Amino acid sequence: MFGKLKEKLSSFVDKVAQTEIKEKDVEEALWDLELELLEADVALEVVEELKEKIKQQLVGRKVKIGTDKKKIVEDAVRNAVLEVLTPERKIDLLEMIKSKKEKPFVIVFVGFNGSGKTTTIAKLAHWLKKHGLSVVIAASDTFRAGAIEQVEEHARRVGVKVIKHRYGADPAAVAYDAIQHAKARGIDVVLIDTAGRNELNRNLMDEMKKIVRVTKPDLVIFVGDALAGNAIIEQARQFNEAVKIDGVILTKLDADARGGAALSISHAIGAPILFVGIGQSYDDLKEFDEKWMIEKIFGE
Repeated sequence: MFGKLKEKLSSFVDKVAQTEIKEKDVEEALWDLELELLEADVALEVVEELKEKIKQQLVGRKVKIGTDKKKIVEDAVRNAVLEVLTPERKIDLLEMIKSKKEKPFVIVFVGFNGSGKTTTIAKLAHWLKKHGLSVVIAASDTFRAGAIEQVEEHARRVGVKVIKHRYGADPAAVAYDAIQHAKARGIDVVLIDTAGRNELNRNLMDEMKKIVRVTKPDLVIFVGDALAGNAIIEQARQFNEAVKIDGVILTKLDADARGGAALSISHAIGAPILFVGIGQSYDDLKEFDEKWMIEKIFGE
């Protein structure tokens, strides 16, 4: 995992650790680092911020003879990456759900086609159930052939009910019915699946805006495929402009060799990563932890 990103950062550490920590040497190494991080799918603005943070920590640093200069440089890089990964605001999902006075807590999921959105919803339903919460899923993707059957099969496996209409029905009406169903039965959480969007289909984007307008969700979560690399940043920005994104779930992180998407996305849209998908089973949804990510990038 993240082999490319780890390799590029290690290369920078080695270059600077072989020199005295002067601005000229750091600048030269940072130039190489910029190109290497861009190759690892780190967004340009994140690269710039990382460079600035590393420079602030290293330039002018007085190093005593016998000091492990490599460790000083590595610590500076770690600290910079940790700062970038740490969002300005964090979301404790369980606390949010439990503190809401009127049930249900409503979450709308958005994302591009093929990002693993429906599977992720099932994983989150499973995670919520393990934490003692009741869940219903709204099958509001009434556009894609087979979408309703797919969400029904996942829901059956994790043991939650699905509210559905026919194909071609108004997705916002499905979501509304799911919320009314949850209210009537005291269900804690409604998870709303939506059709996968792309920038060319304005009708689907308008439908998504309508779902959010009708349901007034407590959270809008963007589900993004980590393997999409830098493209995921532009995708997230499009959704953030259409319907403000509150949090992110990154899928397929276990297969992501570059790591740039995970490093960039929160910074790009100002929304924290809540969970990461790290495998195929319903248990393979992990609450995001910046320090865990740091260890995956740098290793022990």
